[in-house]
Amino acid sequence: MSELFDDGEAGNSPEFTVSELSGAVKRVVEGEFSHVRVRGEVGRVSRPASGHLYLDLKDDRAVLASVVWKGVASRLAHQPEAGMEVIATGRLTTFPGQSRYQLVIESIEPAGVGALMAMLEKRKATLAAEGLFAAERKQALPFLPEVIGVITSPSGAVIKDILHRLRDRFPRKVLVWPVIVQGPKCAEQVANAIFGFNALEKGGAVPRPDLLIVARGGGSLEDLWGFNEEIVVRAASDSKIPLISAVGHETDTTLIDFASDHRAPTPTAAAEIAVPVRAELAASIAGYEERRRRALARMLENNGQRLRDLSRALPRPDAILAERAQRLDGLSMRLPRALMAFVQQKKLHLSRHPVRATVLSRDLAQKQKDLGQISLAFCNAASRQISDFRQQLEGLERMRQSLGYKNTLKRGYAVVWGDGAVVTSRKLAKSAAALEIEFADGVLPISGKAKPKAKPKSKSGDGQGDLF
Repeated sequence: MSELFDDGEAGNSPEFTVSELSGAVKRVVEGEFSHVRVRGEVGRVSRPASGHLYLDLKDDRAVLASVVWKGVASRLAHQPEAGMEVIATGRLTTFPGQSRYQLVIESIEPAGVGALMAMLEKRKATLAAEGLFAAERKQALPFLPEVIGVITSPSGAVIKDILHRLRDRFPRKVLVWPVIVQGPKCAEQVANAIFGFNALEKGGAVPRPDLLIVARGGGSLEDLWGFNEEIVVRAASDSKIPLISAVGHETDTTLIDFASDHRAPTPTAAAEIAVPVRAELAASIAGYEERRRRALARMLENNGQRLRDLSRALPRPDAILAERAQRLDGLSMRLPRALMAFVQQKKLHLSRHPVRATVLSRDLAQKQKDLGQISLAFCNAASRQISDFRQQLEGLERMRQSLGYKNTLKRGYAVVWGDGAVVTSRKLAKSAAALEIEFADGVLPISGKAKPKAKPKSKSGDGQGDLF
């Protein structure tokens, strides 16, 4: 093609159409750069609805337009983001419609661990700014979940360790959602598993878990990258079911750890966090029960002692009744004399002020009516007062019965009487002329109390004292 421009005379140069010249340039570019690896920083990134991916690769002096077709874009292990340093492999081609060239990328990868870490820190800062890692979004873990959902590989050692630890501590129902825990499909499957568990309804055919555990073993940054993807972080943050992240070992950190409600250093530790130790829980309950029993016994003892102290301060029932009875007797004795005095006074007044028979009869009838009403009112008041006194007396009698020693006798006790008084010591019993033992159902006299002239001796020669 260079021969076309070697002739100095323009008249001898062949003529090309624009399409012919563009096609010639396209063939040269694609022939010379059919496989290239380009290192650069990702600039503008565009993802239209077609599924293709358009981006710019740049350095400090040039920009290279690039395209990733839909089929390749869906298989990328790491989606390119602006500012990320990558190594892209592909071929150069031209775009005749706009007289420009571009790189058709067939694979793209971060330019080392440093590039992955830079992208990770950038993504972490972006998601943290949205509040996905905020402490107020964290949910409290249930103390003893009935059903635990585990999102992990069903064939690895992780699920075996979790089930073994749960069986040792406190066996629970476990639902396993199998996922791929490494590779391009990892993030999508883990996110779908979290969404799927949250979509289960309570009381449905498949029980809805009370707690979720996302777990896998340790690995490199690339192995764990699926748990750094934005779709997984958002699914963990939006989960209505409390979620424990148990990805990797103690030194491994992924973005799902910040979005989860609790981070466990290992999958085994996640099982230990999920449930308590049944034996320790039973011991704690037994201790609480013993404390409750002792506290109840102390309360009953204190209340009983207080009741006994208060009962000593109660007044004697006969003293309360005697005062009321005396007042009633006084009123009863004053009533006839008062009535007689009233009649005498009226007779005297009548003798001094004689009235006509009709007026006297009318006045007498009125007075008799008033007297009848007064007598009726007095009788009613006296009856009510007597009824009140009787109720008070009955109440005091019931109190006396409950506080008296008769009830004590019914529980198997007995009272020893001597010469009409209670015998409370051996000395009083020996000096009493006659003894009686009072039981709940009656009194038993003790006869033959006279002391024997000589105390009988046992065959062994040991003296045996009398009853007292």
